[in-house]
Amino acid sequence: MQETIVIVGAGQAGAQVAQSLRQGGYQGPIRLIGDEPYAPYQRPPLSKKFLLGEIGPEGLWLRPPAFYTTQNIDLIPDTRVLSIDRAAKRIELQNGDTLGYDKLILTTGTKARSVPLAGAELDGVMSLRTIADVDAIRSKLEGKRNLVIVGAGYIGLEVAAVAKSLGKAVTVVEALDRPMKRVVSPVVSEYFTKLHRAKGVDLRLNTGVEAFVGEGNVSGVRIAGGDVLPADLVLVAVGAEPNEGLAAEAGLEVDNGIIVDGCGQTSDEAIYAAGDCTRFFSNRYGRSVRMESVQNAIDQAKAVAQALLGEEDVDYDPLPWFWSDQYDIKLQIAGLSDGYDDTKVVGSQDANKFYVAYLKDGQLIAVDSINSPRSHMMARRTIGEMWRDDLLPDA
Repeated sequence: MQETIVIVGAGQAGAQVAQSLRQGGYQGPIRLIGDEPYAPYQRPPLSKKFLLGEIGPEGLWLRPPAFYTTQNIDLIPDTRVLSIDRAAKRIELQNGDTLGYDKLILTTGTKARSVPLAGAELDGVMSLRTIADVDAIRSKLEGKRNLVIVGAGYIGLEVAAVAKSLGKAVTVVEALDRPMKRVVSPVVSEYFTKLHRAKGVDLRLNTGVEAFVGEGNVSGVRIAGGDVLPADLVLVAVGAEPNEGLAAEAGLEVDNGIIVDGCGQTSDEAIYAAGDCTRFFSNRYGRSVRMESVQNAIDQAKAVAQALLGEEDVDYDPLPWFWSDQYDIKLQIAGLSDGYDDTKVVGSQDANKFYVAYLKDGQLIAVDSINSPRSHMMARRTIGEMWRDDLLPDA
């Protein structure tokens, strides 16, 4: 009799673990538990095409619901896992039921980071993480005009672009001195600053938020200095944090993410983890990393499945890549630019087609590509090799 595998978290990573196990020939029981009332779906379109209404929930599905039936994957939606009993190898569900496991996979993802400000509980102060969040945002924006977004990262700027296309008045408030500061260089930040302002977004940098104001419903955002920005809806988009509570309460090692090794194994040999909720040591970067990306969720899930299938020498250490769509501009990032000491800009910002190569000690470590898919694909192939300045490709 084959082991029972239970997967907690029915997102990109959880679905990929289950799929890869079946593709690898695993025939034992697989139970996939999610806390939303949907089949596993992709999240990147939530702040873009789904928010625009161009696709419905079925357009987000990773696989049609029938896939899980035909693959004999027991999909258990709309169910929270309350606790893990490591000694008994059982988990407790919100309805009081328990499920036993031989191997447990945690693919619990992230949650939107909250802000400890007065008025954060007001109706209309929202975050964006799930289908339900977007449905609520769409509903509250209907017939309304003023949207204030707190945070100029990927999500904040993507929603700003969508809202402007819907004719809304959009203000983005960012505490740092440039947008996407944690992930891109000043030249890329400046490009997107000009882009959003040209589209009519009121982008306020170096601006803190003091409180959300209103009676019952939010009506404004008080910023540093005391001014109040009118707001029919506020989106808080200040990043995400890992859903590590279940693991921590079970005594697993966590540190801003569930600590795993190269095959996704946690500090308990019967429990693995994959995706945005994990932290692992990267030999490529010489440090511990936690990545929030579709690529990481898929590839680390595949590594976990390989380890469970008995493959040897599994050692997950990826080249990360990310993307963001804002208006008709596609930003694609390959690698991590932390620690760069030089940059090379190739192409034309005026033509909206260029890339920024990040180098450290003369070696390419990352590339930000703007409407330049060729440079992005070349970067994914060649990062880590020596690129001489005179050999940088055209955008």
